[in-house]
Amino acid sequence: MTTPTEAGQAQPIRIAVIDDHEMFRAGVISTLQPHFQIVGQAPDVEGSIAMIEETKPDVALLDVHVPGGEGGGGAEILTKAQALSPGTAFLALSVSDSPKDVGAVIRAGARGYVTKTISGEDLISSIHQVHEGYAVFSPKLAGFVLSTFQGASEEGAPESSRGSHDEELDRLSSREQEVMRLIARGYTYREVAAELFISIKTVETHVSSVLRKLQLSNRSELTLWAADRRIV
Repeated sequence: MTTPTEAGQAQPIRIAVIDDHEMFRAGVISTLQPHFQIVGQAPDVEGSIAMIEETKPDVALLDVHVPGGEGGGGAEILTKAQALSPGTAFLALSVSDSPKDVGAVIRAGARGYVTKTISGEDLISSIHQVHEGYAVFSPKLAGFVLSTFQGASEEGAPESSRGSHDEELDRLSSREQEVMRLIARGYTYREVAAELFISIKTVETHVSSVLRKLQLSNRSELTLWAADRRIV
């Protein structure tokens, strides 16, 4: 797989790794080093916040359960570190797939959440996607993520604005709707292609068309759009 860095990207994406298990942290760093610049690592809340403030990474991988601080783990790091490094995108990388953990870090501002069963190749791809502004989630977590987004989008929304967007959905062809639902659930382009028996290039074409027709900018906005309409 050719990554943007390998294709001649001027500056490699700068990565920080946060996990309290030293062996796992070392393994992740070993996997990522050929593709990214590792600028920092930390095993706890306080160390992570200080490291992020100092290094200002492009993407921070963080576990949900790390010791220290006020006991808030990854969500606490997110809450306190974002103001110190507003340009950092956070991607949760955790063994946990519980709705409570997923919801906590998503509400705190994580751009994605993948579990530690992810392959090295898919983790590299996920990092590139969150760096480009996309939301990335393990497919099995889609229901939790959509529920979290639904709760956030419905708070304070006018009653008349909920569930009244069929006209927008009708702009999409049946195939575009299929692609849209899978993308909103967190599937990668490769997974959508395999699910629908089409090429990755065709998936990319459909996604571009969906975003254009719905006047959305990226996958994060598409996920919110689909969640708000309860159509995924």
